[in-house]
Amino acid sequence: MPTVLRIGAFRLYFYSHEPNEPPHIHVDRGEATIKVWLDGIEVAKSRGFRAHEIGGIVAVVEAHREQLLEAWYEYFG
Repeated sequence: MPTVLRIGAFRLYFYSHEPNEPPHIHVDRGEATIKVWLDGIEVAKSRGFRAHEIGGIVAVVEAHREQLLEAWYEYFG
């Protein structure tokens, strides 16, 4: 699971065995997790985060979208 960024208590990463899915990022904080598609910045699924936290996480992903996409394509080719 390559970690791309750590921002505060959040870890942004992707799984190394998901090359056939569209670009996305997983964000964890403790037991809470969310998966966000990077094309269109949409939440794929979430568990353990409150609605207002999800909005903040999506904003962070959007702010770092280019870096996250670069890491995705660098890893998966």
